[in-house]
Amino acid sequence: MNQKVNWFFDKNTKWQKEYKKLRAIIVDCGLTEELKWGCPCYTFKGNNIVLIHGFKDYCALLFHKGVLLNDTDKLLIQQTENVQSARQIRFTNMDEINELEQTIRTYVFEAVEVEKAGLEVKMKKTSEYEKPEELEQAFNVDPNFKTAFDSLTPGRQRGYFLHFSEAKQSKTRTSRIEKAKPKIFDGKGYNER
Repeated sequence: MNQKVNWFFDKNTKWQKEYKKLRAIIVDCGLTEELKWGCPCYTFKGNNIVLIHGFKDYCALLFHKGVLLNDTDKLLIQQTENVQSARQIRFTNMDEINELEQTIRTYVFEAVEVEKAGLEVKMKKTSEYEKPEELEQAFNVDPNFKTAFDSLTPGRQRGYFLHFSEAKQSKTRTSRIEKAKPKIFDGKGYNER
């Protein structure tokens, strides 16, 4: 166990007992414990395998390449429709973890085997994302805006595509695009300040 990660397990949260149990199971599987994204992340030869995190209604194990696992017990959940690789096993109480302890180990070991085999998730390319019509219109009105957008990294472009497309109404998409223009001209992503 990595002492730098202890603070995560020592803080008083709704899921404290569940976190500690999940930690014990995963550490027992021989993975290296690290702190990434403010959460305990378990790696094999430097590659991310599984992460422990929590939310209001559940705590979870997030398998970084979960989409490649067999999921014979049908436990893996895609967090949102835009998550391409990672999958979660969610828990709402200690009894669920205790009941699934051996299954959790099986999933962890399978995730390690996926990593050992060098399997990669085929990710959707930025060019395959749907561009909202309102964004195309904004590009036509201001070619400099298109140039600024095209110079963003693919990840930043995807972030904007998702943010703009989430809006159900055209006027909301247009408003989001207008609000994002200064950031785009500054070369910043949607979540950047």
